[in-house]
Amino acid sequence: MYAIVEISGKQYRVSKGDTIKVSSQDWKIGDQVKLDQVLLTDTGKNVTVGTPTVAGASVTIEILEHNRDKKLLIYKKKRRKGYQRKNGHRQGYTLLKINNLQATGTKKVKKKDSSKDTETSTPKKKETE
Repeated sequence: MYAIVEISGKQYRVSKGDTIKVSSQDWKIGDQVKLDQVLLTDTGKNVTVGTPTVAGASVTIEILEHNRDKKLLIYKKKRRKGYQRKNGHRQGYTLLKINNLQATGTKKVKKKDSSKDTETSTPKKKETE
């Protein structure tokens, strides 16, 4: 079973027991947070797509740590002019653990019957006197 969850404007595919790295959040370490922005759930038998979210579905996460990523270097250069600039930054992130996926209120997505689409009908001719 998996779900697609929206966290701070980005979408993540999560399953129970996964750890994901998201952009820095203001949650405290060790807290349990319930996310309701579930866009899709898949139980193996049923796929439920939300409009825009799935009603009744939620994901429970635990905050593991706040940290900073590796340094990203930005290097600018203009040839033959002696212009060189080296800069960098470390982006903050929050590490989350997925504890529980709850997909209550799911409904099945019905597939269209393809046999009706393949039938061809011939127009009826009018008889003239």
